[in-house]
Amino acid sequence: MRSRTLITIFTTTISFLNGFIGISQIVDLEREKPYKKVFVETDNFGASYLDILEKSYPLITTDTIQFSMLNDLAYYWHTRNLKTSIAHTLKGLQLTRKKKDTLWEGRFQITQAAILLRMEKLDSALTILTQAKEKVLEKDLPFLYTQMGYVFERKGQLDRAADYALDALRLGEKLKDKKAIALAYSDLSNLFWKQSKFASGLEYGLKSVSIFEERGINDLDYGFTLYVVGNNYLELKSYEKALNYYDHSIAIGERYGFYNNLSDVYISKVDLYTYLNEFEKAEIASESAVKYAELLDNNFMLMRSWLSIGKLQNIQGKYASAIESLNTSIAIASEDFGDEFYLSQAYETLGKALAGNHNYQEAYQAFAVYDDLKDKIFTAEADQRISQLRTEFDVAQKENIIQLQQTRISKQQTRQTLIISLVFLLLLYLLLLYKTLKINNKKNKMLQKQNKENEFLLKEIHHRVKNNLEIVSSLISLQSAEINDEKIVAAMKNSQHRIQSMSMVHQKLYQEKSLSSIEMKSYFLELANYVVNVFDAQDRIDVHLEMDEIELDVDTAIPIGLIVNELLTNSMKYAFPHRATGGLTIKLQKTDSQLFLFVSDNGIGNNAIKEQIGTGFGTKLIKLLTRQLDGKMNLVVENGTTVSFEFQYNKAA
Repeated sequence: MRSRTLITIFTTTISFLNGFIGISQIVDLEREKPYKKVFVETDNFGASYLDILEKSYPLITTDTIQFSMLNDLAYYWHTRNLKTSIAHTLKGLQLTRKKKDTLWEGRFQITQAAILLRMEKLDSALTILTQAKEKVLEKDLPFLYTQMGYVFERKGQLDRAADYALDALRLGEKLKDKKAIALAYSDLSNLFWKQSKFASGLEYGLKSVSIFEERGINDLDYGFTLYVVGNNYLELKSYEKALNYYDHSIAIGERYGFYNNLSDVYISKVDLYTYLNEFEKAEIASESAVKYAELLDNNFMLMRSWLSIGKLQNIQGKYASAIESLNTSIAIASEDFGDEFYLSQAYETLGKALAGNHNYQEAYQAFAVYDDLKDKIFTAEADQRISQLRTEFDVAQKENIIQLQQTRISKQQTRQTLIISLVFLLLLYLLLLYKTLKINNKKNKMLQKQNKENEFLLKEIHHRVKNNLEIVSSLISLQSAEINDEKIVAAMKNSQHRIQSMSMVHQKLYQEKSLSSIEMKSYFLELANYVVNVFDAQDRIDVHLEMDEIELDVDTAIPIGLIVNELLTNSMKYAFPHRATGGLTIKLQKTDSQLFLFVSDNGIGNNAIKEQIGTGFGTKLIKLLTRQLDGKMNLVVENGTTVSFEFQYNKAA
């Protein structure tokens, strides 16, 4: 149920969008090739495509393109109204004869015959197809043979219909015409279904569907093939599969306005729902079948629609209504109706209805007509001929396969000789390659060993630099203990802090995996904790890092570390007098080309602090380092102190 709903939604959406996309998809007079042939080059349009073709073809100045558009218009109108279709066809014949274009005259004749056979004028259709055969190209013949097959199918000569289907198939294979091959398989599937050979019908139908789907165009014949496959599944009692194929065919029919296919499918859905005893659904389907047959103005479809209604009423036990419906069906089938297959079904069903209504004499007469029609259609000769044709075709395919295999064997032998030569050369090459790889492997191992040694030495260097810096820091600390001048002591302690910030960088380098970059978040945390501890403020000053993990190269990390050290030291000195509590915040953000650094505190933040920060060696150092990193500094003293920096990272790197 859900899948059918989705199909309905899809079809409705496509129809709605058609008004916006149709004309640009099919016809564009600005293009070098103004017409995209419908159902050949594109199927990206909806039901209004016939209106587009009718408005556009008179604007085309190139005869062949104009004839192609008009012929498509004429042919596909037969899916909606036969009288309109034949009018466009006669217009095409008039134009081609005036232009003395014999080829296109023949193609319009094929279209004319396709319409005439659906108007029950079977002999006229056959005559015109015979004339057209002498005018068209070889690539047009598969379609012509298909129409001839339809004529003989409607005449009840199923063996001759099969002959033409196989002719179309052979020619389609010769021309590598996927559409012709798929259509021939579809016709054979339908013929086997009519002969009650449902397994064979299903086999050929699925072959046809596979080729249509490989072709990738939803068209009239694909929709019809889905219906034929559904019919075979229905007779094989695979009701769910039959319904899926019917619904798919309906979706295509509703999108493009294929009334003939829609009437066909709804007729079969009447039978399906009747088998399932879902009579309400069957009645709804029968109304749709009649509706589309009347829109099409096609007696063939209308006769079959009333036949399906009669079958339904028979199963329901409504014999009087069934007799009325079946008599309507038979009355629609005039003397030149031609299709004795469905006419025989009508008389058979009428006989059952009459018998159910206890009209035994009339029932006997109806069954007698049925037997006579059945004997004409399902002759032993016809059955034998179709079986023979299938055997001949299967044998021909096997012979083709054998011949193809022999060709492949010959090619395979040539390839084998070539392959043996190539294998020998390849083995020689592989031997040389193995020796080269072995030598390279030794070199790589030596290089890896050297790299590890270099890495170890580099880490050791950083370790020693860190130790040396700590020794220097310790010496400064010892020296400052011997000095009584507070300004000199303060300067020496500041130098000690700066040395410590650099020492931490080298410590990070030898502790972490990378020898070329520093992870700044953990570095800032260690630096901030160090500064807070120096001022014995760990119990009253909180440190906040609002940043993700960011890695910077050494040449950038050391200057930034010194800047942050100076700013944290200033905050600890001036922002929290009298051992006040508060917090320090560090942010660092990186883009592809810039770094943004923010260092702030929530201390007293008055102008005195601003004056103190703006003087002295520390401030000069910050400015020097900022210039080194090609940056800008901004100081804000309000509700604390915030210093922000913007560095050009690429230049710094």
